Amino acid sequence: RSDLPVAVLLIDLDRFKEINDSLGHHIGDLLLRKIGPSITGTLRESDTVARLGGDEFAVVIPRLEGVQHAVEVAGRIEKALERPFVLEEVVGELSLDIEASIGIALYPEDGTDVATLIQRADVAMYVAKESHNGFEIYAGERDRHSAQQLAMLGELRRAIDEKELILHYQPKADMRTGEINGAEALLRWNHPKRGLVFPDEFIPPAERTGLIGPLTLAVLDQALEQCRSWMDQRLDLSVAVNLARRNLLDPAFPEEVAQLLTKWGVSAHLLDLEITESSIMSDPARAADCLTKLSAMGITLSLDDFGAGYSSLAHLRRLPVAEIKIDKSFVINMRRDDNDKVIVHSTIDLAHNLGLKVTAEGVESLELWRELSQLRCDVAQGFYVSPPVPPEQLTSWIKERNGVFAISREAADVAPYPDATRRSSPDEMSVR
Repeated sequence: RSDLPVAVLLIDLDRFKEINDSLGHHIGDLLLRKIGPSITGTLRESDTVARLGGDEFAVVIPRLEGVQHAVEVAGRIEKALERPFVLEEVVGELSLDIEASIGIALYPEDGTDVATLIQRADVAMYVAKESHNGFEIYAGERDRHSAQQLAMLGELRRAIDEKELILHYQPKADMRTGEINGAEALLRWNHPKRGLVFPDEFIPPAERTGLIGPLTLAVLDQALEQCRSWMDQRLDLSVAVNLARRNLLDPAFPEEVAQLLTKWGVSAHLLDLEITESSIMSDPARAADCLTKLSAMGITLSLDDFGAGYSSLAHLRRLPVAEIKIDKSFVINMRRDDNDKVIVHSTIDLAHNLGLKVTAEGVESLELWRELSQLRCDVAQGFYVSPPVPPEQLTSWIKERNGVFAISREAADVAPYPDATRRSSPDEMSVR
């Protein structure tokens, strides 16, 4: 709005996860309600404070009077957050000590747009966290990946508009019938110079800025278009799309999803949205509100990469989740590690007792299929069934097999899927 200097401060609470894990999310929510006003009390009326989600806050200081002004504000915030926070709502009262790490980025020196300033304040905040200095001002020499990531973000914005993002699909097979009734959409960037770029390169920087929002909507739009195509070909296939933490904190997101379903004429039950436990726990109340609205529309919700701990299952009772996906690290290792097998077996039993369907990721051999079948797993996803492939290839593959994956194979080295030479890798991921 003006050419006057501006400072952006990014504030992260260092011990918040520990408080959440040990005392519960209700206590964490009570604490967050006190932190916002404490930060506001250190600012001028013209300054702005906003909670970005979870334990992260941002402060915008317009009409900056110099770098020292930003440093003084950061110092006041740090001091305000150092005092014990007393939660009178808790029986007997509870006093909590926390610490914060603050990153400072300046306009126009460090960036001329919001996304760049937030990204660079984020870099400074992580430097402060590592050095335990309380706060740090952004310095380019400490940001080895800044120029490369900023260039990539610029290209990614163009890629969304130019339709360079493409989806490959990995089918999921019912372990009782072999029926293929769904596929997960996995994002690729068809870069004009670099060829296929996998999402582990561009999703993290997109998540640290606001770009993950339009990126997720672009993926959903393309996935639902493909689902419509399958419907027109009389293929009853659901499509799964991964969500990012910021999607769950966006109050407009459920309505945007509803508009895309209407645009393509796809029934909500054919859309499966996958979420990770960390994306929920960063702000449980707001995430639960978003998930409740999506579930009320008839959308299936799945908890992805499950396996962080059995305590996670307790949270599922309060969330409209219909399915969990066991992390492939446990599945792949279960034939070599008895502990991993116990975790997989126990997770399947506990999930079934809660009325949840279970999908195993990383099913890469006949032996794993058979073992998971004995454990009563519901759905298999992995390279034994099929690697991620372009939609036209998957469509032909399903039609050739009448929608059924053949499981009666005598040897694990007989590949029942196309492109059998390519194995899975840790960068197989979607938007998250």
